[in-house]
Amino acid sequence: MGVQHLIEDYDFDFNPEYTTTDKKVNFNVDNIKLIQGALRLSAHILAEDKTQLIEQLWGHLSSCEAPEIQEMLEHARQCKSTHWLRPLSSSFTTSSNSLQRTLEGHTDWISAVAVTADGADRNLVVSASYDHTLKVWDIASGDELSTLTGHTESVWAVAITADGKIAVSASDDCTLKVWDLASGENLKTLRGHDDIVRAVAVTVTTEGQWIVSGSRDCTLKVWDLANGHEIRTLVGHTDLVSAVAVTADGKLTISASTDGTIKVWDLASGDELNTFRGHSREVWAVAIAPHKQWIVSASDDHTLKVWDLASGRTLHTLVGHKREVRAVAVTADEKLVVSGSTDSTIKVWDLASGHEIRTLTGHSWSVTSVAITEDTRWLVSASADKTLKVWDLHIDEKLSTLAAHTDWVRSIAITADGKKAVSASNDCTLKVWDVVCSSQLYILGCHRDAVQSVSVTANGKFAISSSRDFTVKVWDLTTGQEVRTLRGHFDRVNGVAVTADSKWAVSVSDDCTLRVWNLDSGLILLPLPLSHTNWVYGVAVTADKRWAISASADKTLKVLDFWNIREVCTLKGHSEAVMAVAVTVDEKKVVSASVDHTLKVWDLVNGKELQTLKGHTDSVLAVAVTTDNKLAISVSRDKTLKVWDLTSGQMVCYFKGDRIFSACAVAEDGVTIVAGDCLGHVHFLQLERV
Repeated sequence: MGVQHLIEDYDFDFNPEYTTTDKKVNFNVDNIKLIQGALRLSAHILAEDKTQLIEQLWGHLSSCEAPEIQEMLEHARQCKSTHWLRPLSSSFTTSSNSLQRTLEGHTDWISAVAVTADGADRNLVVSASYDHTLKVWDIASGDELSTLTGHTESVWAVAITADGKIAVSASDDCTLKVWDLASGENLKTLRGHDDIVRAVAVTVTTEGQWIVSGSRDCTLKVWDLANGHEIRTLVGHTDLVSAVAVTADGKLTISASTDGTIKVWDLASGDELNTFRGHSREVWAVAIAPHKQWIVSASDDHTLKVWDLASGRTLHTLVGHKREVRAVAVTADEKLVVSGSTDSTIKVWDLASGHEIRTLTGHSWSVTSVAITEDTRWLVSASADKTLKVWDLHIDEKLSTLAAHTDWVRSIAITADGKKAVSASNDCTLKVWDVVCSSQLYILGCHRDAVQSVSVTANGKFAISSSRDFTVKVWDLTTGQEVRTLRGHFDRVNGVAVTADSKWAVSVSDDCTLRVWNLDSGLILLPLPLSHTNWVYGVAVTADKRWAISASADKTLKVLDFWNIREVCTLKGHSEAVMAVAVTVDEKKVVSASVDHTLKVWDLVNGKELQTLKGHTDSVLAVAVTTDNKLAISVSRDKTLKVWDLTSGQMVCYFKGDRIFSACAVAEDGVTIVAGDCLGHVHFLQLERV
């Protein structure tokens, strides 16, 4: 049975029964909808691996207090016959949130998305990607219907005719292509621009259906859709034309440009009617509210602006995004504006007042495009994270209690008693968590820049953090207060580790030095110059305080005798940057994580590579080892957390998330795992052994 069929099985109006082998459990409609929502949100993961079903249900539903849900989860737990990772709390998006589905299939950034109008035979989504293709999706089921191939470079933009039958794409290969969405056939290719084609729109005029395109050659071109002939060229911008839109009556074209302006053109004559100036940087997107005769623009100056089309006057400036705004759409009823940004968020605004209504989080990279169905319910967003996400704008977004940080979690450490965890984030803060309850206790403090790493002393009294602000800080875990700031590095401090006796901290920095600090006095015992030829990302220390191991972007690790101020050996074997390193408690093995998608296990005594752990499909960002020296835990940009057997080199089990896992730690019990992700969430998992 396919995932979609399973989802549809829960689409009841009445109160069905969930049947186990020995009893029946009555479910009310709300619980049925929760289960259905969990399945829908996990559909893209389950389509790849159906064995992740129980993990996904636990990840979405474990915090639900309904006895029926809990009984179902417990029954599912008992059915597991292999090692698996059980979420201890619902750290995933729940079906009560507006995110409804994730669409995966593209192999590179998705640059644009368009949806068919209500008059079309079917509700379709068409996406354009850097992978040179377009994909056609069914918005209701999430199924990928077809892939349109023919472009030889990145596809930047796509538009769909009102009847939903034809799509037009714009590409880096300097062409536009016209596609039959039913057959996937490339009907014609339009050539005429002298540089990449960055934008496209289609419209109906009194003379037929026309295409309007925008290019890096600084021009717009108007084409006849029927025969593909160029009608005219609109000249006026002084830089790339980044977006085009056409008014509902087909009379005016609005263009946005990286020259910082918006221009209004008479489509019939090609005359430039007006130029709007107000943004301080490049303008990347534009949308029209036709009845109000308003324009909304999105810019690299982090703002959107609402303009009066007739006068060119700025009505509102929408401020809220932290980075460049690259996408904008307006609902058909002209009540809402939706924007997407390189800060990875989507914001929903009230068009009339310009006030921000809510922020939607879920993408792990820049949001490049947004499109809204004509009934104003469904929002589809495209991202550089290679996914599309479908959101229900009629559902108010609920904030997760575990969305502690507002940016990437870069590092996690767990106290020796397994009761507390400390997370460090790009949002400049550290947070302390109750591991038993899977809940946040308090904010420990903050640096002046992103916190890169955190470690805790063996006695559980202190946390040590390192930051891009060039400092190392010592924090009292009992009082939550900062004890001292350790200064001495001259560049960002990427890694910090603590010796087993809780007396010394070891830090590594982009200044290519390793420094040893006395935690009682705060004094630098010694600086050790490192012979790495690129940034140093991480450090681990052996239990006997004899050696430190550094990991670097130069693809190597170095074993250092920091008491005698010398390098012992260099570990070579990775083909890309080494992002993290861990050492077993018995001091025999080193485990490294790399951008080359692998982990490597090394013999610390002789420096030889013992084995390569293969299974991740993207950069491995962090690694931790259990205190019994048997297992390694890794997290990757491929959105998985994997458990490895260090003896056999085989993967024991894995957990697939809906976003990038960026940090991990394992408690001394060897089964409790805490992981952080790119959206600031902290996940609590337990290794269930069979």
